[in-house]
Amino acid sequence: MGLISFIKTAGEKIFKSEAKREQEKADMIAAHIKKFGFDTIDIQVKVDDDKVTLMGSIDTLDNKNKVIVTAGNIEGISTVDDWIVVKQPPVVAPPQPEKQFYTVKKGDYLSKIAKEVYGNANKYNVIFEANKPMLKDPNLIYPGQVLVIPPLDK
Repeated sequence: MGLISFIKTAGEKIFKSEAKREQEKADMIAAHIKKFGFDTIDIQVKVDDDKVTLMGSIDTLDNKNKVIVTAGNIEGISTVDDWIVVKQPPVVAPPQPEKQFYTVKKGDYLSKIAKEVYGNANKYNVIFEANKPMLKDPNLIYPGQVLVIPPLDK
């Protein structure tokens, strides 16, 4: 949990007017997250200027990270304050490792990022799959976008 920074001027444009009240922005962000198929029934969204606070619970760490980057990759949002907890499964399983985040820079592409973080450019599809449904095409990333970088399975 914690504060994750995003580029305020990068991301999907879902706010039609900057004059929207904070609750309207929060509702729009919640709807934006939900359109990607995430179960947001237990997640509350609050907006204070360019900061989004996410609270509640979600089923998996993978979905938690995807919800965070989906909320942060919106134009006008510069930070996401993460207070989402992962629901504990009924069976005790080994904890999933925390995932890292990567902010796309100008000139980046998924295979270049994979080479940097994994040492193997051919692992770009691991990053692509971890960021679906936010990413629809591995060639369509943009500077300022924040991606989930999952650990490699051994």
